[in-house]
Amino acid sequence: MHTLVFLSTRQVLQCQPAACQALPLLPRELFPLLFKVAFMDKKTVVLRELVHTWPFPLLSFQQLLQECAHCSRALLQERPSTESMQAVILGLTARLHTPETEAGTQPLCRKHALRVLDMTGLLDDGVEQDPGTMSMWDCTAAVARTCIAQQQGGTVEPGQAPLPVEVRVDLRVNRASYAFLREALRSSVGSPLRLCCRDLRAEDLPMRNTVALLQLLDAGCLRRVDLRFNNLGLRGLSVIIPHVARFQHLASLRLHYVHGDSRQPSVDGEDNFRYFLAQMGRFTCLRELSMGSSLLSGRLDQLLSTLQSPLESLELAFCALLPEDLRFLARSPHAVHLKKLDLSGNDLSGGQLEPFQGLLQAAAATLLHLELTECQLADPQLLSTLPVLTRCASLRYLGLYGNPLSMAGLKELLRDSVVQAELRTVVHPFPVDCYEGLPWPPPASVLLEASINEEKFARVEAELHQLLLASGRAHVLWTTDIYGRLAADYFSL
Repeated sequence: MHTLVFLSTRQVLQCQPAACQALPLLPRELFPLLFKVAFMDKKTVVLRELVHTWPFPLLSFQQLLQECAHCSRALLQERPSTESMQAVILGLTARLHTPETEAGTQPLCRKHALRVLDMTGLLDDGVEQDPGTMSMWDCTAAVARTCIAQQQGGTVEPGQAPLPVEVRVDLRVNRASYAFLREALRSSVGSPLRLCCRDLRAEDLPMRNTVALLQLLDAGCLRRVDLRFNNLGLRGLSVIIPHVARFQHLASLRLHYVHGDSRQPSVDGEDNFRYFLAQMGRFTCLRELSMGSSLLSGRLDQLLSTLQSPLESLELAFCALLPEDLRFLARSPHAVHLKKLDLSGNDLSGGQLEPFQGLLQAAAATLLHLELTECQLADPQLLSTLPVLTRCASLRYLGLYGNPLSMAGLKELLRDSVVQAELRTVVHPFPVDCYEGLPWPPPASVLLEASINEEKFARVEAELHQLLLASGRAHVLWTTDIYGRLAADYFSL
């Protein structure tokens, strides 16, 4: 239900020219709701003027577009409208192009108020978007173009320049966009529009380009560095890591495909790894570490022992972990603080099972998100793990896709998980009962690629649904859609 204030605000914005004329007469307290309604209903003329005359120091998407007392619709969980985003950019541009002397003549001196435009937190799920919506990259590009245009606009007379606005964004960069974003970051230095990166994700970017971008970022703003598909190796990582370590407020570090030859380690490789560990010891605020697809066999103790503070999120997918790695993690200070744990792609079916269960026991009090995709867990391993798994009373998400589980195993899991009151999502595999001629034990590649009997699986889904209804757990989502259920971000836990 919408409140009367919300409905009245929506009615006021029906005639946009009249609404713009009325803005100077409206109480400041109405501006947040006016912004949300204008953004939602694509009232672009009003939205542009709202940004142009914003009466507060901060304009934050995360605050203004969330579920509120007036409207339960959380716009941050939707792809932003291209029209609305462009209106915000135009409003910002208009504000920057208004001389300070003219701004001072505006009612309530509203032009003096805006200091920070926070556009972070927009949905960026990687799914093909509707033509009428704007991706995170499109948003970043629009702000970057504004930075470059502002710098190219030339100088103004003293006393005529607008007061600077800090624009906080999440940057996505690859080989194609690198030069453009680098120019935008350079242009924002000393400009009235100061680009401030909160989260940096660099994909398939050469080492020298990654370093160049890191050198341009404000050390006080950055909270996450995410380097994907860069195939750095230990040598490349040793070059980049000191530039990352200067960000003392960094809370999340995501590195992937960091490989060294553990079978025949070279002197240079060992030196690079020790240097990497020394730099990791410089982080004081790190709470999330992701080392997906990196060879860490027998080295997890060296990596985690260097950190100054306990981690709350640890992703070690496809890292070829050994039993001693899991035993160390279970005994470490990190285990009792973990909210998110991803061990996907590590074989937990043999000697790793017992230490894995010990790790679950240690993390049971805090764990919210557990990802175990492709871990070779069959019914016997799952059933022996259920007693400790169900002690994770706060668990909200459990990912088991790509494991060779039968319908009987899934039903046992469903029955036992009834005690987990916070559980909301279980991503389960297609039961092995639904495959024809499946080899045993089935490789993960077979489970992911082989065809299933659709009729059998339809019966499985119906039976699981009935069991959920009977146990009063119809609100819990049991699904095989691994792509539709993206892993929860650490900062949203």
